[in-house]
Amino acid sequence: MPFRPISEALSPLTSESGLPTDPELAPHRASLARFLPEWRDTTAFGDEESLLVVAEGLLRLLAVLGRGVGCLIVLEDLHDADAETLAIVDHLADNLVGLPVVLLTTARSQAGPARELVLGGGRRSGVTIVEPGRLDPLGVRDLVASCLGARPEDVPGAAVDRLFRDSGGLPFVVEELLDGMVAEGGLVAGPSGWSVQDVPVPVTVVLSISHRVDRLAPEAGALLAVAAVLGRRFPLSVVRAVCGLDGVDLLRHLRSAVDARLVAPDHPAPEWYSFRHALTADALLAGLGASERAELARRAADVLEAEHPGLPGEWCSATAFLRLRSGDLPTAAGLFAEAGRRMLADGAPATAVDLLRRAHDLPSPDDGARVAVLEPLLNALAGAGRVDQALALAPDLDDPGLGVERQASLHTVLARVAVRAGLWARGAEEIAVTRALLGPDAAPRLTAEVDVIAAALALRTQDVDRGTVAERLARQALLDAGRADLPEVACEALELLGTLARQQDLTESDGHFTRMGELAHHHRLRSVELRALARSGVNENLRSGRVVKLRRAHLHAFQVGAVTEGYLLEVDLVMVAVLRGEFLRAAELADHCAPVVTRMRLGDPIRHVLVAKAAMSAHRGRRAGMAGALAELDRWNGRGSHRTPLAHGLCEAFCALLEEDRPQAVRALDDAIASEERNPADQVLAGRYGLRVLLGVLAGVAGWREYEEAAAAPAGALAWNRQFLHLAKAVLLGRAGQSAAAAAAMVEHLQVSEPFAMARHLGLRLAAEAALTDGWGAPANWLREAEAYFHQDYVPAVTNACRVLLGQAGVSAAPHRGGTGDLPAPLRSRGVTVREHEVLRLLAERLDNVEIGKRLLISPRTVEKHVASLLAKTAQPDREALNRFASDHPTRRPE
Repeated sequence: MPFRPISEALSPLTSESGLPTDPELAPHRASLARFLPEWRDTTAFGDEESLLVVAEGLLRLLAVLGRGVGCLIVLEDLHDADAETLAIVDHLADNLVGLPVVLLTTARSQAGPARELVLGGGRRSGVTIVEPGRLDPLGVRDLVASCLGARPEDVPGAAVDRLFRDSGGLPFVVEELLDGMVAEGGLVAGPSGWSVQDVPVPVTVVLSISHRVDRLAPEAGALLAVAAVLGRRFPLSVVRAVCGLDGVDLLRHLRSAVDARLVAPDHPAPEWYSFRHALTADALLAGLGASERAELARRAADVLEAEHPGLPGEWCSATAFLRLRSGDLPTAAGLFAEAGRRMLADGAPATAVDLLRRAHDLPSPDDGARVAVLEPLLNALAGAGRVDQALALAPDLDDPGLGVERQASLHTVLARVAVRAGLWARGAEEIAVTRALLGPDAAPRLTAEVDVIAAALALRTQDVDRGTVAERLARQALLDAGRADLPEVACEALELLGTLARQQDLTESDGHFTRMGELAHHHRLRSVELRALARSGVNENLRSGRVVKLRRAHLHAFQVGAVTEGYLLEVDLVMVAVLRGEFLRAAELADHCAPVVTRMRLGDPIRHVLVAKAAMSAHRGRRAGMAGALAELDRWNGRGSHRTPLAHGLCEAFCALLEEDRPQAVRALDDAIASEERNPADQVLAGRYGLRVLLGVLAGVAGWREYEEAAAAPAGALAWNRQFLHLAKAVLLGRAGQSAAAAAAMVEHLQVSEPFAMARHLGLRLAAEAALTDGWGAPANWLREAEAYFHQDYVPAVTNACRVLLGQAGVSAAPHRGGTGDLPAPLRSRGVTVREHEVLRLLAERLDNVEIGKRLLISPRTVEKHVASLLAKTAQPDREALNRFASDHPTRRPE
């Protein structure tokens, strides 16, 4: 059963203090309930199907348990563990470094998934592999003493010699052989201690176990044989029914087996026992004939079906294995198929694959039963990340005996598998096969899902009319889904239509998302309803810069346990906070969500948060931070993706503007436009419809035509772009001598830009220069406001540009309180001045005197003097050392 080792490790939390009440765990209650049903929250409807979300929930739980005291979690015998448990252990091994948690696992060295996991773990930081060697004679003596409750020196040497010789130093074999010696009288306790008698010691584990069983009553041996057929663990009720024993006799014979150290209570499950070692059950089975094994398995399966109608939970797979052992292959295939479907629905795709594979490979009474397994098997393979294996089943789908509709349905499933894996070409191939099978006159119930998948695939092509094609297919899918009563497909189509309409008409886009939410609410598709709210929140932010609805969706996602959706919304909120100039909030959100989406291997969200982090540095003039984030973006294949335009337009262009390098900003914006044409995005914020027009107008190379084209475009209506277009309009009107109209356009800019603090003040600096030249507006007031903002955030180039322009206007910049008091303490203690501090910050970027002078609007000679002073005050031998000092030491006050 999935997660059993973890559930057993966590079970004390239920009986003792329960799930910690730390609010950090609230979003993860649904996933943590996978380990212990007592933790289930009936109000949650989160991402239980995602194994990564389940693993993330466990990681958070362990971190909370270990806070302040440390936490040790022990998972034994991983060689017997299910695939889901191994996947979670793999996730923990990658992410426990730095947490107050130690994970201790044990596994045999036999070949298999557990061994592969262990060997792979040895290449990770923080993982230690200990491979115990075989015991030497002294080790055998210590183990024997521990088992007998004696002192090592009291263990007879002859017993140690025999046990070491026959076991080869393997602790398990030593223990089994020792039990055999004691049971057969070969090692006895007397008044003077333990002594060896003249009884031959078995030389194999199987013989040792057989001898011990033979010494029990025949009924006890029969009991153990039935138990061995059931497996390593067995319920007493089934054993009693198969053996025909009453309760008293059952417990009496069971006690003799416990005393013989063959079985033990399987805590904490009541009425369950288990063999002390898996090889004990194997040895007992080896002593049975094939027909006897089959008959016991048949009788045990009959009992399970009688005692547990419908075979709920693990009884279904247990009965399937018994039917397989009894030789009833068709019945076993049906049970494996049902157990696999249940595991898939319960969010255990890897275990589902194993069960469904068995059902697929076993003979069935008719082709229909085997075919019925294909669809859940494909979905399970996709959910388990085994996309190649899923696609390899394609030849099985082309059996004419399946029928056209069944074939088409299975190829549709395969198309979804390919799309989830990002294999767009393969997805298109499967859709083409499906359409060929269905023909032109297929019923809507068959074509709706095909069309919605084809619409998503159309957006991944390079065709110039991809948007038109995708919209046509999505509308047809919506129509057909309505006719065939397929609400989930209809919602998927509405989501696509809303995303497409966002580029043309936000009101129309809102309508699609509203309808999607209403339909999801009516059909109780709660996760889909949450997605509709989130998409509508994105629209609200694009239209006005407001974040009320987006933040509500984000909060609600975590409240109901929709962890994945919550983190995806948090990634969006990082960029929103950056654009609003809320850099502290952006940093906090990024620090919270970036490690999680990275651990969950969510490729596009990772790229999005990296672009947001680059923009966060760029919008403060921190080139080194921007470059680091963009370099990380490259490592995640971000350049060349649809995030590339934002990297140029929201990052590089703004960083250049805050360095007062307008030509470089224009080049970055032109790069953004070029990459946008190659990698279309559904949110056009990279500058084409706003900032690029403004810079063109300021440079005198763009005019009313460029302004009007951008203003008429749907993207020009977005608040982020509109603020720059209002500035462009104001500059054009002022240049034409229409001072009152220019001032009115400036008021519009101030209204629209109110949510975007940094962009608002940058706009004031840019417009003021034009207003001074053309004689309109209140440039001195704008410059004072901009200068104060950028001084406070340590953006020296813009700060100094504002001061110079104020001087040209005949006014002085307002004095700033604090002065050297704002410097970082280590620099202030060395006597570094405010201006030297500004020079030092730029030395960290390895700029020469000319470049620094351009940034600070001072001469290279003055820069040289400041560098000489810094060398003396910091006791650095040369400029290269000073550069390193600037990089290694804090050069600005903490936030």
